[in-house]
Amino acid sequence: MSRIYKAFENKKAFIAFLTAGDPNYEDSLKNFKAVIEAGASLIEVGIPFSDPIAEGPVIQEADLRALENGMTTDKAFQLVKDIRKEYDIPIVFMTYANPVYHYGTDRFFKNASEAGADGIIVPDCPYEERHEFDETAAKYGMDYISMIAPTSEDRIKTIAAQAKGFLYVVSSLGVTGVRSEIKTDLASIVGLIKEATDTPAAIGFGISTPEQAEKMSKVADGVIVGSAMVRIVAENGADAPEKLAEYVKKMTENI
Repeated sequence: MSRIYKAFENKKAFIAFLTAGDPNYEDSLKNFKAVIEAGASLIEVGIPFSDPIAEGPVIQEADLRALENGMTTDKAFQLVKDIRKEYDIPIVFMTYANPVYHYGTDRFFKNASEAGADGIIVPDCPYEERHEFDETAAKYGMDYISMIAPTSEDRIKTIAAQAKGFLYVVSSLGVTGVRSEIKTDLASIVGLIKEATDTPAAIGFGISTPEQAEKMSKVADGVIVGSAMVRIVAENGADAPEKLAEYVKKMTENI
């Protein structure tokens, strides 16, 4: 059983996303440490990419800041190694198919595993084409995290039945970003998931307030927050670790 299980063991999970290397390596490491210390259950480490099609403007801008300051895939691996020196928290990479192929699929998963990553999310890889990533991840002891969107419909149970680590349930159509209201019937989607698997399901895309987190945690096994946290980094500079810690504590109090 992977370390990811610990994120959901006897509690609702708060999953925190930040872009690796935003705004630079040293500050990014400080921000991840602050989030972990504040009570995150699992962290998603976004590997910056020049064409992140699932991301809204907040994370796109973070990717560009990181890339402009020299962030690379290898440095993202080193970031995880540095986190692992102090923490045993589950860690999942969020990236896209192109960077993995460009790096070399086998080499990517080998190095990601050796760095200390427990899983990977690839938003632009359709379920039907997951096999190369899924099988190579498994070869190196990592979980390939599947995503379920509101449009998955008849495929929900099929995707859920093959799930590893946790299922990423996309709350709304479109790209990542803060949303004032989430209208998708997520209870029905999670209900179908639970009929097919015991693998935990966490809801992401659009969650930003304690009230939203509380509502989503009643439906699913965890909540995922990205854009709201990346915005804190963009707006607070050197004060970001303190502001991130305050935010995470408020969010975790409500789930």
